[in-house]
Amino acid sequence: MRKAVAEAAQGSTRTATYLFWRTGQILDEDHGRGAVELPSQRSLYRLLEKLSAGKHTTGSARTRRSLADRPDGPFGERSAAAPGELMQMDSTPLDVLVRLDDGVPARVDLTGMIDVATRSLTAAVLRPTTKSVDASVLLARTVTPELMRPGWAQALAMSRSALPFRRLLDIDARMEHAAARPVIVPETIVVDQGKVFISHNFRASCNFLGINFQPVHDASGWEKGHIERMLGSVGTLFAQFLAGYTGFNAERRGRHLEQQPLWSLLELQELLDEWIVVWQSRPHDGLRDPLHPGRMFSPNEKYAALVETAGYVPVALSADDYVELLPATWRAINAYGVKIRHRTYDDQALNPLRQQRSGVKDRKDLWEIHYDPYDVSRIWVRDHWKGGWITLFWKQLHRVAAPFGELAWDHTRRTLPAASEEQLADAVADLLRRAHQGPADRGDAGTGAGLSRRDRRVAARTKSSPPSTPIAPEAPPADPVTDNSEAGQADDAPEENIAKVIPMPIFDPFTEADKRW
Repeated sequence: MRKAVAEAAQGSTRTATYLFWRTGQILDEDHGRGAVELPSQRSLYRLLEKLSAGKHTTGSARTRRSLADRPDGPFGERSAAAPGELMQMDSTPLDVLVRLDDGVPARVDLTGMIDVATRSLTAAVLRPTTKSVDASVLLARTVTPELMRPGWAQALAMSRSALPFRRLLDIDARMEHAAARPVIVPETIVVDQGKVFISHNFRASCNFLGINFQPVHDASGWEKGHIERMLGSVGTLFAQFLAGYTGFNAERRGRHLEQQPLWSLLELQELLDEWIVVWQSRPHDGLRDPLHPGRMFSPNEKYAALVETAGYVPVALSADDYVELLPATWRAINAYGVKIRHRTYDDQALNPLRQQRSGVKDRKDLWEIHYDPYDVSRIWVRDHWKGGWITLFWKQLHRVAAPFGELAWDHTRRTLPAASEEQLADAVADLLRRAHQGPADRGDAGTGAGLSRRDRRVAARTKSSPPSTPIAPEAPPADPVTDNSEAGQADDAPEENIAKVIPMPIFDPFTEADKRW
């Protein structure tokens, strides 16, 4: 029976009846058919209970494999005394349905990176299928500040957090408008044996930044347990509040999830970025004071403490270095600008290069263009003539609304010095409510259900504002087509509960004369 239990460790889950049958087969193979008589069923159940204790032999297959692969002896842990000294990266499917660009609902992959010393979730990205370029983009976002987005509560700003804002501002001026998420440059990154992380593209990105690349052994998830647990926290503390939540297995999945108002991939990425900033201010059970174990620190508080003790200087990546890490494509510069995935990008700085050859013969005289898969607001064109980068904005950026509101979490205590618990709690409730309801303009429910199409469009234009990226401080160009008078009327329109316009009848003097008689 020990042999039968060992064989079941890596196989599919079966019942105790199968294990009894397999035990009899092993006896017949070793000693001859019928040479050993099996005891009663009750005795077999007692024996199986004793031999399979703590092994999940008839339980979860994933838990059983994890326990079987776990090494014997006491657990060891590599300590990290400074931010970035040891970081871990991993990817897992997110238990949420997302409406993709083609309108098809599907699940997406979540890829994240965590700092072991501070438990800071430095960045996380969502993609339909994780590729090696996504890992490089995640690395680029880790080493650049996260700017505040339109609609975010001021309680999420770095200036109102536990981070050493004034000292960081002296190092990098971009921190003035940054969100409360620290910039951490990795020294060592621990990854698994997935093709995404051991690819040449990601290794090249690590070499570019001088990062020590450390893959774990095969089937050794415990060697990067911090990121494994972190991804599980995203599922329980964020994903289950979203519209379209599927549960982590088929047994926990609801019905007709495809009919719910599902978020798009870009919208869900914005919500996740906002949630990460709030995670940084949440007390973490793994960050306890050794001298006062009853007190828990938040990742931002631990980061501020380690900056003082370890002398860590968080030098963020420059804008040009960030662009260098982004994926590249080659396009022609036309009279109307550059088109990527049916989006047109243009700027006045592109005038000398329109319909010109780049001079790169290996690429058929096309121009090198870098783009962020998680931010469609802008792209960067390499100037092969004079050097440097030219930033191009999406021409339809002014039409994109900002459907993201204020905050995201339930704080058990005051962790942001300049923000009250009441402000944080109200903002948290607002984010979880919006995430659960889904996009209001795609469902039957919501405040705008009884409004006309024009009223909803006016309200959307009133709330609209361009998104921002972690590195580009310049604002997008103004829309030359928009009329100033129309924009002024939209700004004066109320955001909610827009009343129905009832036109006044035309005055008819003959009708009024008839009424007197």
